Amino acid sequence: MPSPSRLPAIIRICGITLLFLGTLDPMEGSILIALGALFLAWEAYQTKRQGTQLFLYSALGIVFGVAYLFWISSLGGFGGNTSGRSWWWGLGILPYPLGWLLLMGRLLVSALPKNRLLNP
Repeated sequence: MPSPSRLPAIIRICGITLLFLGTLDPMEGSILIALGALFLAWEAYQTKRQGTQLFLYSALGIVFGVAYLFWISSLGGFGGNTSGRSWWWGLGILPYPLGWLLLMGRLLVSALPKNRLLNP
């Protein structure tokens, strides 16, 4: 069992790995992406990392968008002539890609050296 001080680092690595594995197929890997986002939000909360709220909001957006994606898929989808729903029904999925982009941007910024970001 890893020591308690190393556990957040392991959770962070698992979260990033799940995000990238899910990105290979965003529709089928949406569960992996949601789980990875939740891992990263939990790790940021536990370590009091700067930007914890950003991790939390992006994880909530991803989870909501994925849940909506599965719900609308169970009803037969949206758009086209067979579903009977307009394309506007797809707006509920929007928090999923927006949360993913927000999360990836935050991970990229946190990976850059601090002085490199401020003084290019």
